[in-house]
Amino acid sequence: MNRSLHAPMLMLASTVGFGLMAITIRLASKTEPTLEVAFFRSFFGGLIALPIIFWPLLRQRRPLKDYAAEVKTNQLRRYVVRCLIGVVSMFCGFWAISNLPLSQAIALAYSSPIFATIAAALLLGEKVRARRWAAVVIGFLGMLVIVRPWSHAFSMGALVAISAALITAIVAIQIKQLTREDTPNTIVFWTYVFWIPMSLLPAMFVWHWPQGDAWIWLIASGILGTVGQLLWTRALNIGDVSALTPISFVQLPIVTFAGWAMFGESIDAWTLGGAAIILSATAYISHREAKLARQNKSMQPSSGSEPGGN
Repeated sequence: MNRSLHAPMLMLASTVGFGLMAITIRLASKTEPTLEVAFFRSFFGGLIALPIIFWPLLRQRRPLKDYAAEVKTNQLRRYVVRCLIGVVSMFCGFWAISNLPLSQAIALAYSSPIFATIAAALLLGEKVRARRWAAVVIGFLGMLVIVRPWSHAFSMGALVAISAALITAIVAIQIKQLTREDTPNTIVFWTYVFWIPMSLLPAMFVWHWPQGDAWIWLIASGILGTVGQLLWTRALNIGDVSALTPISFVQLPIVTFAGWAMFGESIDAWTLGGAAIILSATAYISHREAKLARQNKSMQPSSGSEPGGN
């Protein structure tokens, strides 16, 4: 496939995968507790991810020591902290998908890059200047439009979705720190190694064995989540972040339509309006970060200077 089309198609496939995952989570949550759904998403996701990580070594019939070398890390303590926070984020996000209108839950999830911009400034010392701060403020206005704390439509559950977005932003910063030493395969491997037992422990307090169709939705959530993540990573690896990020917004109409067609949810104009504001702010932040990254890359060989930010 032409390279100019390859990355957008991968991003679109990833977006559809994540949208379908949200739908399977909602379907599974009809009969299964949220904590248990989160565990099975991690468990079945790990079953899919691990063979993919080691497939090149399996195909070449490499010795066992090469498998250990593939995922070697000196940052195990960081992985423990990253995964603990990640599990909390997953629980909050899954609860929001299970209990809020799908369109609202997903729209608020898209606010994560807004929180990530703030976290990068506070935790990484990244320079964020006027234009990106303006986008952050606009993004918060979009959240207020969706949540509407001034009206009877306000729900404390919306704060759970916002908390998930905030914690996801912190996880993104931690992953950025981990990539300074470790490869993506290493990060995925250790994430699942810790995620599975960490998500199992709280699930045991509400455990009951799934029955019937629930298994289909639980397995599908793990497969769709892992495949979506792999496609997303590959798309960003070969394409421009600023060009690809808007494609991910296709997830919102997918879940909005599913919420209406499958779960009888009304299409809320306030949610759609707030989502449009959040998506615009997120797209601008992604555009600026991609532009600054390109500027830094072009300047580095000659000057070695640190990039600015807007």
